Amino acid sequence: MKTIIAKISNPLNELISDDIYDLLNAHGLIDEKSVRDYQIRKKFKALRSSKISAGDAIDAIREEYPYLQFDTIRKIVYQISK
Repeated sequence: MKTIIAKISNPLNELISDDIYDLLNAHGLIDEKSVRDYQIRKKFKALRSSKISAGDAIDAIREEYPYLQFDTIRKIVYQISK
């Protein structure tokens, strides 16, 4: 019997290769919340660069992440890198 491993899409493909992502993920070394926040910041930046207001950009992101409050997304996109 063959074991099929589900291939997870690499949300960090512009930073690391799919093989590296799969290896890190297989060992539990990917912080899913940080990856989500990175994707949210990336999408926000893209929406803002296309002249969408900050509030509308956050609302658009909320459609993808309905479990997050408006203020939570605002904090994510405006957080200062440490």
